[in-house]
Amino acid sequence: MPDLPTPQDAAEAALFSECWDAVLSYADLCTAGSTAATELAAEAFSLGMREARDAEAAVRGAGRRPARLPRIPLLLTAVRTTAAEWERQGLGHRLDPDLRLWLNSEKAARYTGPPLQRPIALRGLRDLQAADAELLWLAEVEALPLPVVARRLGLDPATVGEELAQVRGLFRDRSHRNHLDMPMDAQCRSYARLLDAVTRSTSGETPADLSRHLARCQQCAEAAACLRLHGGGLPAALAGGVIGWGGLAYLERRRRAAEVRLGAGRPPALESGPPNPGAHKAKVARNGLLVAAVLVSLLALAVSMMPGDDMKNGAAGPGTTAEGQPVSNPTFPVPVATSRAPGSAPTSKAPTGNPSESTGAKNSDPEPQGTSSAGVEDPEPSESATPTCSVEYSLVNQWPDGFQAEITVTTAEALDDWRVTWSFKDGQKVTQMWDADFTQSGSKVTATAAAYNKSVAADGSLSLGFLASWQSKNAPAYDFALNGKACAKS
Repeated sequence: MPDLPTPQDAAEAALFSECWDAVLSYADLCTAGSTAATELAAEAFSLGMREARDAEAAVRGAGRRPARLPRIPLLLTAVRTTAAEWERQGLGHRLDPDLRLWLNSEKAARYTGPPLQRPIALRGLRDLQAADAELLWLAEVEALPLPVVARRLGLDPATVGEELAQVRGLFRDRSHRNHLDMPMDAQCRSYARLLDAVTRSTSGETPADLSRHLARCQQCAEAAACLRLHGGGLPAALAGGVIGWGGLAYLERRRRAAEVRLGAGRPPALESGPPNPGAHKAKVARNGLLVAAVLVSLLALAVSMMPGDDMKNGAAGPGTTAEGQPVSNPTFPVPVATSRAPGSAPTSKAPTGNPSESTGAKNSDPEPQGTSSAGVEDPEPSESATPTCSVEYSLVNQWPDGFQAEITVTTAEALDDWRVTWSFKDGQKVTQMWDADFTQSGSKVTATAAAYNKSVAADGSLSLGFLASWQSKNAPAYDFALNGKACAKS
């Protein structure tokens, strides 16, 4: 007589059904062929399940929850860990070349090194209760509609939006505390109070000195991305800080996958499955935590303003990362991988760390083209004999139906606010932007300053980055203007 499946077997089968597409999607980004992607995903899934079982067994009967990530990011981390093991075993030729470079860099070491040196988003997500962390990840990174998330987690669809807002606040509180706990130099510590205040405000401007500091300090820039809950940057902060390599590319894939399912009238895979029995307990505990959050933040901030011993222990100096490398912009830098359709052969591409070189493309999974925000056409740029601004447009990465680009504008005049416009020749559509808000009308894109980077000193620079879709061609953007004045190409 065959053995009957145990409740644990049934739970793991349900988990496989819910999470396999996400694991395979990231494994596909990490590998150089569809066969390798499937094998990597299968090994990583087994590893992730073992880690989850071990963590639960270690704390069973101890009256505390396992200190681990939610299910999907736990499995995605297992993909990265398995890929690193492949590299050590001499199977690196089956991995994406850019991933191999990253795995052998100091950036990868941050995710497994001393806890206080790990990315703030990773630490903040682990600090949340399991049900709260699941809610945040499914809504922000997996891009599932809130009614779907509510059914998946056993929450009330009528109040899930309010619960998500509370969880965002808790994540911000954890991130703020973790930032203050990190070893930091005197300059970073002196900006702690101001950074907290600026990121809480929805309309306040960022002082010029803080903007310059964020442009140089990776540690504080990561904190700003996690602390700023408005502006739409939280999904990128989570994906980049938790997954690491390929975080933004994975984020774009999941957004497109959700659009495919919803457009075809099919519910996302994560809609099915039994309700989460811990959701109600998490809600009750969360209400108490929110009451204490303000007191904890005030206490942590007071501690942060006291002189510490971190300056004696070799903390990084101003304008450097924890590894002593300079930071070029306040956006948390996450390498983005190209994507490929199953069965396609890999193509060579330049490392993503060099924005001046475009990368080779792989065929991608069939996904719809991104949509854009519509806006009112700005006046045409005024012609001037001597432009007062110059612009550099860099294609950071490209895959068959999308790309990542950065724009840096240098202005000869001091600015209290700014608006950058440009046009595309080939129908490209911007789908996501950081360090600016955007609208797009036809081929013309308008990017406006965020609340924290409106001020630019004379002879200073402003930078923004974005993801966009393309189809048959992807010619560089053109016709750049700053506040209605044409800019020269640098």
